[in-house]
Amino acid sequence: MLPVACLPVAAVMLGVGYWIDPAGWGGANPAAAFLVMAGKAIIDNIPLLFVIGLSIGMAEGKDGAAALAGLVSWLLIQSLLDPQTVAMLSGKALDDVSPAFGKINNVFIGILCGLIGAICYNRFKNTRLPDALAFFSGKRSVVIVTGGVSILAALALFFIWPAIYGALVTFGMSVLKLGPLGAGIYGFFNRLLIPFGLHHALNSVFWFDVAGINDLGNFWNNTGVYGVTGQYMTGFFPIMMFGLPGAALAMYQTAKSSQKKTVAGLLLSAAFAAFLTGVTEPLEFAFMFLAPVLYVVHAALTAVSMFVMAALPVRAGFNFSGGMIDLVLSWRTPLAQNPWAIIPVGMIFFSIYYFLFRVIITKFDLKTPGREDENQAELESKNILVAGDFADIAKAVIEGLGGAGNISSLDNCITRLRVEVKDYADVDEKAIKTAGARGVLRPGKTAVQIVIGPQVQHVADEMKKFL
Repeated sequence: MLPVACLPVAAVMLGVGYWIDPAGWGGANPAAAFLVMAGKAIIDNIPLLFVIGLSIGMAEGKDGAAALAGLVSWLLIQSLLDPQTVAMLSGKALDDVSPAFGKINNVFIGILCGLIGAICYNRFKNTRLPDALAFFSGKRSVVIVTGGVSILAALALFFIWPAIYGALVTFGMSVLKLGPLGAGIYGFFNRLLIPFGLHHALNSVFWFDVAGINDLGNFWNNTGVYGVTGQYMTGFFPIMMFGLPGAALAMYQTAKSSQKKTVAGLLLSAAFAAFLTGVTEPLEFAFMFLAPVLYVVHAALTAVSMFVMAALPVRAGFNFSGGMIDLVLSWRTPLAQNPWAIIPVGMIFFSIYYFLFRVIITKFDLKTPGREDENQAELESKNILVAGDFADIAKAVIEGLGGAGNISSLDNCITRLRVEVKDYADVDEKAIKTAGARGVLRPGKTAVQIVIGPQVQHVADEMKKFL
């Protein structure tokens, strides 16, 4: 999520630039051209952002040496798999080289290079060499090892990248040929993968230039097709800005009277985050494990929204997520089409979410926030997170993880704490949730993910102080 956090900067500059000069796409106004070109500088280099951001994000201690290693890996692989280099190595004419090598500059390769840089850093940062080679010991050895690993990776990609690229293109094109139905299928699986954190892998196929679709990049660079580009983004706006807030209202009104005050802060803050920024995990994790049937309904409604918006002559885009900020910024971009229609459609989805959630919750007595069988003391303790006392939250989460001695590593993404523990049995999920966490996931034998919400960075910082 570190490289993704760079994209709102591009959205602001591109959005303001297109607002100033929507007809000339920045070319008719110096100020607009300045902003548009500045935004494009970020959009055009998304793969490189993934290289550097992922190298730092996955490295122990977030050391800059890992970013340097990732950059070296990127430069090597880009050079070795350049179409002209491939033609020379394979003895083919340039026109006969697989078109896959013309698309080696993509997010998938960026992620691969970032991982190579981070893994090499974590493994070799403390390497000790004989005195004669002492200068290359420690972190200086990381880049050398990264170079060797990257050459091997390039060799492997020389043979397998055409097949990988072909499979991605086939998948993307098969969905693309389905038109609005394909957009709906994509939206359904996008939501279903969120609990596992794998929706970003799916997004990279449709939003970035992994399989040639590049919906996000083409929308903001004005290199797409008017009326088509944006179909894999537009349908998220009605859900994130209106649908989920409608679900939050339904959950609040169906909460027990004695607990409404307790859950109001949780639901209001999560709904506001979804509406303004498009960050939906805090709200989705508030009910996906307590009432899984509601989450399936949510995924199905997302599919409906994606299908409807793709079928209508409506297009809008985002650089971060489908919230109000991105909608305003994309309103006057060249490829935006009737963005105003998102608002009335969104109000319809608000009503649908509110009605369906309220009926399903009450009919099946689902244990959504405020309806759980918990005592009042536990519910009141959840107000810690709403009040923003991050030191208390951090202390409670550490205790729920079995104490500081049981934590071997701590990191965070945009909404989750990602922790490695020594003894899995010492983790008390109930205690962690009592501290205000929206959910607890256990993706591995020693891995624990704790869903906090947009405030996760503050909680992580306080935890690191205690640790």
